[in-house]
Amino acid sequence: MLAAVSATAIAIPALSGCFASSATSDGAGGGGKRIRVAMMQPPRSGLSPLSDDAFKLSRWSTAETLVRLDAEGDAQPMLATNWRQDGRTWNFDLREGVTFHDGTKLTAADVVRSLRRAAHASPKPRILDGVEMDVAANGTHTVRVTTADVDPLVPQRLSSPQLSILAAKAYGKKTVNPVGTGTGPFTLTRSGGTSFATLDRYDHYWGGRAKAAGIDVKYVPDGTARAAALRSGEADIVEAIPVAQASLLAENQITEVPMPRTNTLYLNTESGPFRKAGLRAAAREAIDARSIVKGVYEGRADVADGLLGPALPWAGKLRSEVTGRAKTADPDGAEITIGTFTDRAELPEAAAVLQQQLQKAGFKVKLEIREYANIEADALEGKFDAFILSRATILDSGDPAAYLYSDFASDGSFNIAQLADAGVDAALDKAGEMPAGDKRRRGIIAAEAAVLKTGAAIPMLHERVIQGDATNVAGSVKDPRERELIGLDTYVK
Repeated sequence: MLAAVSATAIAIPALSGCFASSATSDGAGGGGKRIRVAMMQPPRSGLSPLSDDAFKLSRWSTAETLVRLDAEGDAQPMLATNWRQDGRTWNFDLREGVTFHDGTKLTAADVVRSLRRAAHASPKPRILDGVEMDVAANGTHTVRVTTADVDPLVPQRLSSPQLSILAAKAYGKKTVNPVGTGTGPFTLTRSGGTSFATLDRYDHYWGGRAKAAGIDVKYVPDGTARAAALRSGEADIVEAIPVAQASLLAENQITEVPMPRTNTLYLNTESGPFRKAGLRAAAREAIDARSIVKGVYEGRADVADGLLGPALPWAGKLRSEVTGRAKTADPDGAEITIGTFTDRAELPEAAAVLQQQLQKAGFKVKLEIREYANIEADALEGKFDAFILSRATILDSGDPAAYLYSDFASDGSFNIAQLADAGVDAALDKAGEMPAGDKRRRGIIAAEAAVLKTGAAIPMLHERVIQGDATNVAGSVKDPRERELIGLDTYVK
């Protein structure tokens, strides 16, 4: 308790220096208060949109993409209003009347510049891994995107914040500077490195006038300090409240948002005891995920029914009971080693609970726990009988097919379970070839069922992220993909 008080006492003065005048309106268009935000991680790449810093730009509504995703993961208009496919080529019609924050007008040439810079970046944005993409202008307000292979997910790919469209002056020879070069309702006016960022309302935004006068951002990596800033009134919106701090806040100050992230026990199907499907079934029957959610996560997680959780609302609606699973065999003292990592504080605790549950079922269980950087290679090489992983189930396209292929295809790049199953491969290939929409979603659920039938993975729980809002904040966005946070209708009363 003493440590928590000490951290709070240190954190609040540090925040107040940044937020001292943020509650009042400024000259950026007049009217409305500024929003004070405490974010978890500082920028790692100078707020370059070609890095993970792009998600900060999108959460502040300063940089925008051609396409956005709705709750179902379907592509919706943003800077592009229409698109159409012709084999390997997609044509995107641009929204007219859009101006960048530096006053220049959005044209096809700007889109081509931004997308080509991303396509030739080193490293590439994740969403373009393995994708060969050529971009060209087709007139002043149409952009043509051509891929090496027919790709039904091009619109979804172009929704990635790492493919934001910025004005010409953003692009130097080696760097990309988003200050004053976006198209969103807020313009980034100052970036204070790893300490703070300042944004003002942009009154010429194509979508209308934001209710808030601006945004003042402070980076606060310490979770206790972030929670303290909300309790003390020093911050209006706080990212990622730690589970241990949530109980110290009023219920009307926190919102639990389902994340597209599943904690799964991967079982080694190639070597060791779990080569036998019957022992995989025994492990599945022995695990009580509810006790892990209640004890380790303090009830702030969702028990898993499958690999895809409530952050993908369509998954539960389409899922049916998995049939054809192997019968349970007697573990009879089979010795297994479970690996996991310390980087996520809950995983070692979850491993200890699993150890007890599996020992009770008749297994002899050893745990091996290290930092992720020191254990990933061994996990991928199949050196453990089982491995607990907190895994993102959708990547930047909002589509889980890539995750399923990576983790469970015979040639998947992240196949910790060492699974090689013809039925799974066929289901994954079929899902991957389907166009976006209901058919593809049904194909993905069929592929999930094929994986679960093998027993190679035991999904335990789906994580939530806890967002903190002061009681006088309205309209903040609760986004499972963590792409949106502050929008046109977010304001402080």
